[in-house]
Amino acid sequence: MIAVVGAGLMGAATAWQLARQGHEVTLVEAYDIGHKYGSSHGSSRIYRRAYADPLYVRLTGEARELWQELEHDTGAQLLRLTGGLDFGRARDPEGIADILAAAAVPHELLTAAEAADRWPQFRFDGPVLHHPDAGTVDADTTVAAAVRRAAELGAHVLTGVRVTGADIRDDGRVELRTDGPAVVADTVVIASGAWLPQLAAPLGISEPLPPLRVTQQQVFHFRRRDPSATWPVFVHKDELSLYGLPSGTDGGLFPALKVAQHDEGTPTTADTRTGAIDPASRDKVTAWVERTLPGLDPKPVAEASCLYTTTPDEDFVLDRTGPFVVVSPCSGHGAKFTPLIGAMAADLAQGRAEPHPRFALNR
Repeated sequence: MIAVVGAGLMGAATAWQLARQGHEVTLVEAYDIGHKYGSSHGSSRIYRRAYADPLYVRLTGEARELWQELEHDTGAQLLRLTGGLDFGRARDPEGIADILAAAAVPHELLTAAEAADRWPQFRFDGPVLHHPDAGTVDADTTVAAAVRRAAELGAHVLTGVRVTGADIRDDGRVELRTDGPAVVADTVVIASGAWLPQLAAPLGISEPLPPLRVTQQQVFHFRRRDPSATWPVFVHKDELSLYGLPSGTDGGLFPALKVAQHDEGTPTTADTRTGAIDPASRDKVTAWVERTLPGLDPKPVAEASCLYTTTPDEDFVLDRTGPFVVVSPCSGHGAKFTPLIGAMAADLAQGRAEPHPRFALNR
């Protein structure tokens, strides 16, 4: 039996992959499915191919195929394509265009004037990269659909059960200590996100983890002046590093755009986060929206917080040590890879693959 600890995006996808391959699976979640205490909630996350790194460009393509497979298997629409823009001097649109060209990913490099003609709701001051294979992922629906399908395929789902530690028995199996029923497994997949730093030692994970930094991030939703306008997702980097995407239901009843900083989160832990919005971040994002996105009313209509768990190199953690598979943390850019990370974790749990060196614990 394979136990999966944590039913966020990565844990849910891992349980789905294992169950559809016929394995006995127990998925253990400390809260309800779809809770808002970690990193996997909300109706809108970015999917994009544009990375300044050939590895992630390749992985986004593999993830796209598995998004389609997950949608087909669950009957849920999870990925919506809108196209994507990358701009800002520090974002280096020309450099990313070269990487996409080498990977044969469709794209076009536009001047500021050409981009403004196409998307008048933006103000551009330099080259703009556009690639059509970008859009949004519904995190809430993904978690619910993957967990539901895993259960339909025979997975045992335990909610409201917190894992507090583990013991390796004489027969080599792992007995998870919980505040509910004990769980005994041959292999345990740890997909606990921001709880990983405090859970690794009680579980007895022998391989040291990379340094992990947990931060609370803020996101803000702005009303669209023209509800019928088509908005691509975007990444901008200059004096600030920001991203934006259609809000989905998170922005309220009227069409809105979600805009947030990728950097400058507030250090915290999974259990001590306050959920209070940082007014300095609100002011920075609002001022940037007012300068750069004339298609939005620059007064937030909704705001929320979530957690990042970040490695120093912002690469994932996806490795096996003894009977434990450690999945993620995803450094604030993992949602787009959800079904692929689930597949990679399932392969590690079955001993069918070696970890990618970039994602190894001992890197």
